[in-house]
Amino acid sequence: MADERTPRFQDTRAEDVRPKDDSWVPASILPTPEPQDGWTFRWIRTSVNGEPDNQNVSRKFREGWVPVKASEHPELKIQSDYKSQFKDNIEQGGLLLCKAPKEKMDARNKHYQELARQQMEGVDAQYMSQNDPRMPLMEPEKSTRTTFGKG
Repeated sequence: MADERTPRFQDTRAEDVRPKDDSWVPASILPTPEPQDGWTFRWIRTSVNGEPDNQNVSRKFREGWVPVKASEHPELKIQSDYKSQFKDNIEQGGLLLCKAPKEKMDARNKHYQELARQQMEGVDAQYMSQNDPRMPLMEPEKSTRTTFGKG
């Protein structure tokens, strides 16, 4: 009987070697769910320093936010908080993952943008109403700029 095995020195382990992936990113504390058409996601505060913040949760629920079920997003692989009052949902570090219809949140954002615009008009009107000849007024500059390092 002839030995049909290949000699040990001819064996290679190339197929046993796992491909190297040198890119590594630390896991985020609050994972981001897979996007869903028509929905916006947000983390809602449920507690501060271990004390429940029911007032904040109630207000957010009235705004249209709905808790996300853990079964809807198994890709998050998250362990919910111990003693959570939202057992079947995704809660991490006193924050609850919620979702709301995109149209409703777009309308909410538009409302707050309009409110901010009105406030800026009020500030500008108050500034321009100053009438002291010792301090001539200049048109307010409304641009922002961010720089990093030595400029």
